Amino acid sequence: MAADVDQFRIPVPALTSFVTSIFAKAGCSPAESDRVARYLVAANLTGHDSHGVVRVPRYVDLIAEGAVVVDQTVAIPFENDSMAVVDGRMGLGQTVGPQAVELGIRKALASGVAVVALRNAGHIGRVGDWAEMAAAKGLISIHFVNGHGSVLVAPFGGAERRFSTAPFCVGVPRTGKPPVVLDFATSLVAEGKVLVASNGGKPVPPDAMIGPDGQLSGDPTTLYGPIEGTHRRDPRFGLGAIRAFGEHKGSGLALMCELLGGALTGNGTAGPLTEGPKDKVRRMRNGMLSVYLAPRFFGSAEEFEAATAVYLDFVKSSKPARAGGEVLVPGEPEQRQRADRTANGVPMPRTTWDSIVAAATKLGVPAPAL
Repeated sequence: MAADVDQFRIPVPALTSFVTSIFAKAGCSPAESDRVARYLVAANLTGHDSHGVVRVPRYVDLIAEGAVVVDQTVAIPFENDSMAVVDGRMGLGQTVGPQAVELGIRKALASGVAVVALRNAGHIGRVGDWAEMAAAKGLISIHFVNGHGSVLVAPFGGAERRFSTAPFCVGVPRTGKPPVVLDFATSLVAEGKVLVASNGGKPVPPDAMIGPDGQLSGDPTTLYGPIEGTHRRDPRFGLGAIRAFGEHKGSGLALMCELLGGALTGNGTAGPLTEGPKDKVRRMRNGMLSVYLAPRFFGSAEEFEAATAVYLDFVKSSKPARAGGEVLVPGEPEQRQRADRTANGVPMPRTTWDSIVAAATKLGVPAPAL
């Protein structure tokens, strides 16, 4: 592989093995190292590079700082037959997230509906993973997510940060077929997409961010401050904000994610951050309010699936707006990306790769020969 190549592809097994080795050296157990690596690579496979291996250096730093706890088991301060409050105790999101989702699945399969309030989780990654977990058990799921200590997004009409990127996700199961999964940040772009762009990946739109003077921008330094010649990508050093998507609509949905995923769960909203110990001010923690629904309790699961199939066909039969175009439903782009990248490898910008290798080198993990 030539040294001047700006982007290349890495086979999935090699990338997964490398990331697993990094987390093992960072202090995770073999099971957790494997799990975190699989979820991060899976995000890349679906095309959500913002939640993929670009996060490795950040996760490693958080572990070293004690901001997240390895191999954590959740606490359950309250539960009954149909709901639970789950405290992630600052475990890695790829460890405590599945524990909370599995609890919701068990309750919904037994009772027809379940609500799980997860708080104090490390970065929980691609929320679509949790919707896919539920869909694999035949359940519909709805997720409202926020990030306490992650004030990144300006509200509609504002030029200062007030929201986290506040993801929203819905998953609908389909027997024998991939589920329908709607999964997006309520910001115009996820912060991870700005991170990817700053590392030489796909640029963000020129109006994705807003500066304190109200000027729109697609320059990652608007969010991160100066980055030239460094691996540092820290929003605390930037003066600008990401914009909410869809003007007032995305801003309103972000507000609801903060209230439900943050205030209701006990995780805390994105802000304001009060004075206190460093970890309470700077430690980002995810909250997620999840609702799980078992279609068979609402009537016939078969009838629901049949109605879903008919309607999806009806939607996709719309005449394309452009010649040669196609109407896609949520989840289809991810399915196609997964097939392509599984077969042909994960696209990797050189700068992103260099940042991962730098994190590995500090831990004494050699980079694979590509």
